[in-house]
Formats: sequence, structure tokens, C-alpha cells
Amino acid sequence: MRKNLGPGVDGWAISLKAMMSIVVVLGLVITGIYWGVNKFVIDNSSVPVVERKKKDKPKLSMGESMKVLLSSRYVRDLATLVVAYGISINLVEVTWKSKLKAQFPSPNEYSSFMGDFSTATGIATFTMMLLGRVILRKFGWGVAATITPAVLLLTGVGFFSLILFGEPLTPLMTKFGMTPLLAAVYVGAMQNIFSKSAKYSLFDPCKEMAYIPLDEDMKVKGKAAIDVVCNPLGKSGGALIQQFMILSFGSLANSTPYLGGILLVIVLAWLGAVRSLDLQFSSLAKQELGREKLLKTQAVETVAEVVGTGNGSLQETLASEPSANGAATKQSQEPESTASEKSGQQSQ
Repeated sequence: MRKNLGPGVDGWAISLKAMMSIVVVLGLVITGIYWGVNKFVIDNSSVPVVERKKKDKPKLSMGESMKVLLSSRYVRDLATLVVAYGISINLVEVTWKSKLKAQFPSPNEYSSFMGDFSTATGIATFTMMLLGRVILRKFGWGVAATITPAVLLLTGVGFFSLILFGEPLTPLMTKFGMTPLLAAVYVGAMQNIFSKSAKYSLFDPCKEMAYIPLDEDMKVKGKAAIDVVCNPLGKSGGALIQQFMILSFGSLANSTPYLGGILLVIVLAWLGAVRSLDLQFSSLAKQELGREKLLKTQAVETVAEVVGTGNGSLQETLASEPSANGAATKQSQEPESTASEKSGQQSQ
């Protein structure tokens, strides 16, 4: 549509109005659906309502959360995963968007590229959601948890290498109709697409699975501690690092080499935490499996004892029934013999 506009017409303004109109329409649709659900479903007295008591989640302070994190190596490794992902994706995404803005200075081109990027992210995420279950079942927790940092490491090396050492590759890139900056933008887009799709399909399920072998108390407290400390630290840690680098070196471009080095260190620490957590997870999972087998064996033995006791009492009951029947028969025969004797004496 923008290509058919006449000269002097602001295509970005028209695109922005169209997008805002779509946002308003979809907002009204959501409002209508919400009203309908509350009017005809939730407030409907004919629908049975099941009251469920919510479990009380512990509310830990910052100090208590730090104590929980320091008390368990397993929880510390799990916290490292969460913090490392938050910082890594922040460092990569901000640096990539700065290069994207340099490559596509026009708002129309920028929004068009981001639309294609969102579409590709959705397709990749859907595909990885289908493959994630297969990867977990076939290769196990360790491989599935390693994929996300490995993708960030490989694509991050390519992205920062093109930014820092792309000039010598200019003649080669020209043959393919690209520049080092455009190639870096595409590699950065691939990095964000695959890291986000791996996050939704593998990282989040692996993180939730890691809580399973813990005992109930540590499971609840560890999750609360990670929610209190690690999630905010992961989201804000990357921004704090970038602000410090910009203040130290004057601009984001000047601090890019150091951001690449920091990203490398964080991802390597992430991979180390995954390896450590995999060993502990496997050990705890084996212990949990052994406990389940022991409980199952004890349950089977208990059932067998109950069945055996029941069969013994049944046999005793059956054995007592013939003797009772014999005694009753004997008692019934005795009156008959006595009556016959009396009748014989009377006839004499």
C-alpha cells in the first residue's frame, strides 16, 4: 500500500494509523469477550461452582531468599540459569536493535522488518514446541537444557564477530549483495528468533522440571527465592551492565567488544551450571525413582498380606460351617429317636 502512495505522503503515518486502528478493534473484541464470560459463564447460577482452597505460598524477604539460595547448591545452579538467561537476552537484544536501527533508519522499513521478525519467531516457536517433547524424551534433561545457551553462544559469536571484524569480509559480502552490517542484523535476528523459541519450548519446561526432585519445603522456598531475587536480577542486570559500559566508554558502539566478552563469560557460566545441575538432577531423580519403587513394593506386599489374611479367615469360616451343620443334624436326629422310643413304650 505504501508503494502506491504519491510523493510527499507520509507512509509511516498511514501505517501507524492503520496499526492503531487494529489495536483498538482488537481491544474492543477482548472487552466484549471478557464481558460475555463474566455475564453468561461466571455469574451463571446453573453452573456448578467448585471451591478450591489456594495453597499458601511463603512470602520470603530479600534476606531470606538469599539464605535459601546460599544454603543449596542445586538451587544456586537453578538460579544461575534464570539470571544468565535474563542478562544474556538483554545484552543481545539491545545491541542487535541498535544495529537494526542503523541498517533500517526509515520507520516503515524498521516496522516491516520487525513484522517479519515476529512472524518468524512465531513459526520457530511453534516448531520447537513440537520438537521439545521429542528432545526431552529421547535425549534427556541435560541435552534439552543445554540447547538454549548453546544457541546463544554460537549465534552470539557470529553476531559480535561480524560487528567487530566485519570490514575484511566486505568484498565477500558484496558478492552476495550484503554488507557486514546487514549480515550482522540477519545473524542477530536468527539469534533472537532461536533463543526465544528455545526459551519457550525448552528452557521454561526444563526449569520447571528441575524443581520436581526437591523435597516439598525446598521446592516451595527455592521457587519463591528465585522469583524474588533472580527474575528481577536477570531482567535488570543486563540493563545495568549496558548503562555502566556506556558511561565508561561513551557509547554503545564503543562498548560492544566488552559486551561481547561479558556475554561469553555469562553463557559459559550458564553452561557450567547446566552441567552441574544435570548431574544433581539425575542423582535426585534416581533417588526419587528408588523411593517410588520401594513404596510400590511395600504397597504390593501389604495388599498380598491382606489378601492372604482374608483367604485364611474364609477357609476357617468354610471349615467351621460343616461342623456346625453336623451338630445341627445331630440335634435334629436326637428328638426324632426320642419320639420313636416313646411311641414304642406306649404301644407295649
